[in-house]
Amino acid sequence: MNKKLFKLYTIGCAFMVVATTGCTKLHEKVIDEVLGSNAAAPENALASAYSQMDNGTFTNHAQAFALQEYSTDEAILPTRGSDWGDGGIYRAIHEFTWGADNSMITNTWNSLNTGITLSLTAISSINKSTAANKVQLLAEAKALLDLYTFHSFDLFGQAAYRDPGVDNAPLQVRQAATGIDDLIKDVESLIPDLSNSGQNNTGNGRFTKQAAYALLAEMYLNRAVFKDRYAASFKFDEQAVDGNGTDMDKVISYTTQLIGSGKYKLESNFFHNFDIENGNGTELIYVITQDVNTLTGSSNNFAYMPMERNQKPSTANRGTNASCITPEFFHTWDNNRDDPRFQRHYQYADGTWFMNDGTDVSVPANSLVVGSSLSWFHFNRGMQYGQQYGPSIVGTDFEHTADGRIKVNKLYCEKAATQLMDFTPELNFDDPNQGVFTQAEINRGVRPFKYEFDPEGLNSKSNCDLPVYRLGAMYIMRAEAYLRKNMTNEALADVNILRTSRTREALYANAPGKALTSIDMNTLYAETGFEMYWEMYRRKAAIRFGKFEAAGTTKPVSQPFRRIYPIPQSTMDATKLFAQNFGYSK
Repeated sequence: MNKKLFKLYTIGCAFMVVATTGCTKLHEKVIDEVLGSNAAAPENALASAYSQMDNGTFTNHAQAFALQEYSTDEAILPTRGSDWGDGGIYRAIHEFTWGADNSMITNTWNSLNTGITLSLTAISSINKSTAANKVQLLAEAKALLDLYTFHSFDLFGQAAYRDPGVDNAPLQVRQAATGIDDLIKDVESLIPDLSNSGQNNTGNGRFTKQAAYALLAEMYLNRAVFKDRYAASFKFDEQAVDGNGTDMDKVISYTTQLIGSGKYKLESNFFHNFDIENGNGTELIYVITQDVNTLTGSSNNFAYMPMERNQKPSTANRGTNASCITPEFFHTWDNNRDDPRFQRHYQYADGTWFMNDGTDVSVPANSLVVGSSLSWFHFNRGMQYGQQYGPSIVGTDFEHTADGRIKVNKLYCEKAATQLMDFTPELNFDDPNQGVFTQAEINRGVRPFKYEFDPEGLNSKSNCDLPVYRLGAMYIMRAEAYLRKNMTNEALADVNILRTSRTREALYANAPGKALTSIDMNTLYAETGFEMYWEMYRRKAAIRFGKFEAAGTTKPVSQPFRRIYPIPQSTMDATKLFAQNFGYSK
């Protein structure tokens, strides 16, 4: 894919009081596949709205990812000795002690509001233009506005809005309980004007009809929660917005349009969805397009965060020994560790497998980082636990064997030199209410290597396009809708299609995953984790399935008000427009 740089300046800010970052000069990427090579002003404005997704909002572990994942069993970022204390901001999300002054909450709110602002700016700019593709561009800008607003509704229960067609229009606050229906109607109305993916210079990095179907499926799946956030149970059988069927009928309808479209195919290698060369992935419906050569965005965070500092894909790269999963989530895999989604070994071009079990002696040194002469050591994917193995650096290069191959050694933690790099499933914090490790305990926690580490971008950037919507998620959402309608056979069939379509590596004879013989809500909840872990799906699912309040590692039983986050204190101090969410008032 040909990707080019373009320098862009934002055209004002629609509501600076909300997005406290103000009006700043942005260096944005304009991607041929996203906007074409001859972008004019309306396209520039739309590029800016697209680029905000990759400007930390959905790509930095400390923004939307933190609020969606660190609040669940799928992820925890503990204090590790001298690292990751930071005033407790990371632990607070998992310990459910966050307040309106938590910087990750503030940054996520600001980023979403910047996305809303830039989308409104794009709508205004396109409306005033005479571009030949004006109708399509306008539909995309409006769809992005709906997407950012949906996520603000989900995380904060409200979102800012200003009519882009009216000069000096007043700032409004939209509430999730009523606004979700307006979003659904708006996205449905945009479908005729959106392009089919692959037509009119679009692909999976543009908002197309197919992206709209996926967003509508997710909106309808969560509509009952949005309409009655603190309820003891949710009314998933409510009549759909247009009166035709129920919410779950709509989920089934929209996911089926994607599943049956012929445009997408499940990847047999599950982890290919998260490879750095996934741009043409058969499963990807809508992605955040990334490129290490851009000036902004393009984050390697989801691969960098769980990797230990002494795990080095090249001599110029390392992890940062931060995030891991909880014992609760690890043990959901106890009877399912032969699932192709659990783990996958890497095979080098000469046939060498990296086993990571103490039997490895060496691997080839001729796999090179793109654009350099540095050797590339490929770590395995999926759940990494137990003693870890890999290369060691001697001088300025990897240690080699006599025949020039990279020697594989038992690894130790970088900041505790005598501590073996043993990723223990159990965390065993000294204080069970606080996620704090001593320096001698920084090895603990199973690490999910779901996303491939891209050494070309050093430690910070990646060419991995991050899935927003993919076909596997459509099967999971449809299975849930079927099960909520008591259509058990159909739900089981969808889950088994996912399971058996994924295959293991050749080391295990490309064995497919095993089919289930029965399914219930608890089983399906586990399956959502197997398929969707670390994709910002777990929190919403936990709320729908009634699991969010349960006690867990460092987390007490919580109250329903924690299902959404507070409006940041900085916003509350700056304007009286917003009412603080229930449970967070001083």
